[in-house]
Amino acid sequence: MGTAHEAGTSGLVVDTGPWIFGRKVLLPAGVVDRVDTEERKVFVDRTKDEIKDAPEYDETAGVNDDYRTRLGGYYGGLYR
Repeated sequence: MGTAHEAGTSGLVVDTGPWIFGRKVLLPAGVVDRVDTEERKVFVDRTKDEIKDAPEYDETAGVNDDYRTRLGGYYGGLYR
């Protein structure tokens, strides 16, 4: 997966790099299995398709109420 950037206490903004067309997604902390800081990789307990279909993170909008609602719905309440 791509490089992880801290987004707060509830999740990580991850640049998927070439793995999924260079998208950025916010992953709730509950889906993160482990982080390899040397390899700069985040391992998650979701499939590639689940991450690909997640609501894309927009750096200009940040984490607003609408995005939180969509993300919480997508991940079944793991992000609030």
